[in-house]
Amino acid sequence: MPRTPILTTRVLLVCAAIGVATGLVGGIAGWLTIPLLAWAPVLYGLVLGVHVLPGIIAQQTLRLPWVALAAHVLAALVSSAMAPIYAMQFLGTALLFGGIQEIVAAAVRYRTWAAWRFFISAVVIGAIVAMAVFFAAHLGALPLWAQILYLAISVLGPVGWTAVGLGVGEGLRRAGVARLRTPA
Repeated sequence: MPRTPILTTRVLLVCAAIGVATGLVGGIAGWLTIPLLAWAPVLYGLVLGVHVLPGIIAQQTLRLPWVALAAHVLAALVSSAMAPIYAMQFLGTALLFGGIQEIVAAAVRYRTWAAWRFFISAVVIGAIVAMAVFFAAHLGALPLWAQILYLAISVLGPVGWTAVGLGVGEGLRRAGVARLRTPA
């Protein structure tokens, strides 16, 4: 007996809708990057944290394997259309963030969908990105208080956006988006 694929057409369409909506937000965040890094680099974690949304919303809504990665890649394609200069960064972020979200879900065998699990992936993403941007943007040149503030915001940004994503995903579940089978 053939197995039913996890990523059915319906699941992929839901991931695509999530990807388009969050990709638009990601494209706007892309255009805010340079001005924000020039004006207030300590706040960059709030903007970068928005990129956790596709996977969080997809996993909270559908609660299936691979939906975080699928939604992230689709969101990256939409963001790339809005801000083509950042296409490679969007795709890299999609693979990194979606991959981390899938690894955390796989670690609990895609059986635990409690909020704590989503927040673990948010903290991991925040810590990795905080350190990478800290060195890439030479934020070590800032005063110590600004460095500490940057690191805190960079970790808390993805955590805050995860809370938003969980709320959106739960709203989509309540609206019936997660109902994957039609009544016979």
